[in-house]
Amino acid sequence: MYKAFFHLHRNPFELTPDPTCFVPTARHNEALAALYYGVRRHKGFVAVTGEVGTGKTLLLRCLLRLLEESKDVSYAYVYNSRLSPTDFLHYILADFGIPATGKTKGEALFDLGHFLIERSSKKMTTVLVVDEAHHLSEELLEEIRLLSNLETFDDKLLQIVLVGQPELDEKLDSAGLRQLKQRIALRTQLAPLTVEEAKKYIEQRLQNAGAGENAGTIFPTQTLASIYKYSRGIPRLINAICENALIAAYAQQTEVVGPEVIEDVAIELRLDIPASFDPGRTGSNNGAHGQVGTGPIRTRTGALKPHVVSEN
Repeated sequence: MYKAFFHLHRNPFELTPDPTCFVPTARHNEALAALYYGVRRHKGFVAVTGEVGTGKTLLLRCLLRLLEESKDVSYAYVYNSRLSPTDFLHYILADFGIPATGKTKGEALFDLGHFLIERSSKKMTTVLVVDEAHHLSEELLEEIRLLSNLETFDDKLLQIVLVGQPELDEKLDSAGLRQLKQRIALRTQLAPLTVEEAKKYIEQRLQNAGAGENAGTIFPTQTLASIYKYSRGIPRLINAICENALIAAYAQQTEVVGPEVIEDVAIELRLDIPASFDPGRTGSNNGAHGQVGTGPIRTRTGALKPHVVSEN
């Protein structure tokens, strides 16, 4: 729709968490490195938390892409955490390719243990990845902790990655889950982008979409300030605002998006500004809780290979 007008070969601000759209910031690279290191070094439990829209699922999919490049890694990916303990276990078995239908919980645990021991004997890594882990019940979190008991004298047979919103931190810090908390080897948090990071994020997205030297002119300085004001540095909100702003600019046939366009888009998306907002502070201090309302159709986006983290 607007691609030809802005000389783009793809849509730059897709909301779908596509690893090819990953724009690495220092904090995202740090989190990705922690996840990758924890898995490859068999640390057992690794946890990542962050507010809505800070890029947790995208980060997780970047991790999975890196793991897929390693022929010795197999993973089960659970994206719906609202399951009973038995259904959760059956889901894991099925994702590992182990028949699970009709098995009791004891039989399922026996088969999973045999599977993990066999892979460990071949020096292979097995990973359980749980997205939206803040929805896990305390009972299910305890079941996951018990899965970490599957180990040899010198190695963890199952690497467990928990990814969720800050509510997950609250659960992990509760007295009832103190045994699980003590087993978490690495914990990291994703915060909103700073003003400078948001600027680089937008320009990199545009460059990946083919904007070239125009990447720094489509959204002038005042416009970038307005985008940050309404997005609070949340990547998902930045994408929604920029996507709608490009559509609006195309409709107006202007190649430079002015701050007044962002104001209109913010109204359409029902975005507000918290009273405590200070654009001079980092996004993590600005209470970023804005939500995207009803807006125009969102489309597909560009490509950037994720930053590959060395396991050394």
